[in-house]
Amino acid sequence: MFEIQVSSKKGKVLQRVHCADEKCRIGRDRDNMIVLQGRKVGAVHAWLVERDEGVFVEDNSSKTGVSVNGNRVSVHGPIVVEDSIAIGDYLLRVICKRAQNNAEPTAPAVDDTETRELVVSTSTELAYVDTGDQVAFAQRDELYATWRIAVRDRLVKLLDLRRIDVSNLSDSELRAVTGEAIEKIIHDIDDLPLEIDRADLARQSLAEAVGLGPLEELLADDSITEIMVNSADQLFFEQNGRLKKSHITFTDDRAVISAIERIVAPLGRRIDESSPMVDARLADGSRVNAVIPPLALKGPSITIRKFSKERLRAKNLVEFGSVSSSMINFIEMSVKAKRNVVISGGTGSGKTTLLNVLSNFIPESERIITVEDAAELSLVQPNLVGLEARPANQEGKGVVSIRDLVRNCLRMRPDRIVVGECRGGEALDMLQAMNTGHDGSLTTIHANSPRDCISRLEVLVMMSGIEMPLAAIREQVSSAVNIVVQQTRFSCGSRKVTSITEVTGIEGNTVQLAEIFRFRQTGYGSDGRVQGVFEATGLIPEFYEKLAEQGAQVDLSIFDKRPNTALAVDTGHV
Repeated sequence: MFEIQVSSKKGKVLQRVHCADEKCRIGRDRDNMIVLQGRKVGAVHAWLVERDEGVFVEDNSSKTGVSVNGNRVSVHGPIVVEDSIAIGDYLLRVICKRAQNNAEPTAPAVDDTETRELVVSTSTELAYVDTGDQVAFAQRDELYATWRIAVRDRLVKLLDLRRIDVSNLSDSELRAVTGEAIEKIIHDIDDLPLEIDRADLARQSLAEAVGLGPLEELLADDSITEIMVNSADQLFFEQNGRLKKSHITFTDDRAVISAIERIVAPLGRRIDESSPMVDARLADGSRVNAVIPPLALKGPSITIRKFSKERLRAKNLVEFGSVSSSMINFIEMSVKAKRNVVISGGTGSGKTTLLNVLSNFIPESERIITVEDAAELSLVQPNLVGLEARPANQEGKGVVSIRDLVRNCLRMRPDRIVVGECRGGEALDMLQAMNTGHDGSLTTIHANSPRDCISRLEVLVMMSGIEMPLAAIREQVSSAVNIVVQQTRFSCGSRKVTSITEVTGIEGNTVQLAEIFRFRQTGYGSDGRVQGVFEATGLIPEFYEKLAEQGAQVDLSIFDKRPNTALAVDTGHV
């Protein structure tokens, strides 16, 4: 039995894992005991193996290798606690329990849940941490929170005594002035408990005073995709598709509201009792939603959906097991052939991520207008104009809706219109734009299947306030929408494109759909993650046949029905 501590190269401890087995597998795949993110880390990068002499590290023929104390090794051991093991952008330290105390009892059985709490779960291996450690974490955090309040109160008085006008300071100047004041305050505290590290207290106090508090640490972790603040003392986050509770917390509700105000103020938005809900974004494009009392009963609530720092491409989605290469080839041809594409899916299914990837297929020679409620899209084409909706001001005036922007962008000579999401009457204006020369437009919509997507479009058109017969609405939908891409988020956290469907027209009173590709689920893996295959149905879309007749280079082999399609393996990415 041995313990592994994983840190960043800057020395920040990221995780501690207790290995109860003689072997510990390290790598990027989710079924490793220690999961490390990044391109420098292989699927199964290395092994830690416990022998009679101690723990050895073994490189699994990885491309970037394993280094111990700065020297690249294939096998090294026995490892001592002073050894620094470098894998990718991570540093590992190993403590061998057996070496420290040969009389120590072996690890408890997996089903012993009364005294131990599960913190890391993989397919066949489990890592445990003592419940007592969790109690210690809670007590330490409560102690830090108490002293952060004391530092904050003294900070307000000190800045007031110095008569500093913080409103005229830049962000860097404000951080410098506040950091200096906090260091002086902590230095002057004589009764600070020994359990508190003065540098940590200063860092936490500064983050809460001029930054986003404990959110900054979670935002800096690239493996975290969503952050949820239920109340000041309850923070959850999604990591590798699974929800976990964070041991770090805000000091109090006042600190949470301050963080919200720092997010929304640069965007010209506000949050108060008269407007207790707000949608916003961070500087990196991450989506933020905040709700405060009286609507939020437990206290101010924040939900942040982080965006990847690296722009995802189609090949990344194929590597992650979210889509097959044949499906990507078809979608790319659809976008380049100026088919109108609607991405359908539930909340958190990855619609915006997929929309960003599809937008990359638009030729750089075309003019693109994007319309969003809160700007999230990240397009790289040179001839691009981004429009963002605006909420009402304090007097309830000045609102600019998505529908207003869609109407306006028609006067801006767009070749393509990309609407972040259709959720209201703007669906009618979007359909009319698709039908009047703006082919190749893209948008997303909330729906659970391609058929539900068509029905939801009909409902959204009815919300426009213009009375139209249902038959006329269906005619509009069938002639405007060409392709529906269905994105699904499974209960295990994995996200996949489960269907690509062509709208072939209308017959009678029903919009006709023809499924081109689909994901067929075959079961679940030992780690509880969905498994299945991506396959073609054998149908060839009508516009592909027309392209082939016109002499365009198209690959019709991607539509061959292959029952033995390679297994779609989920790697835990979005």
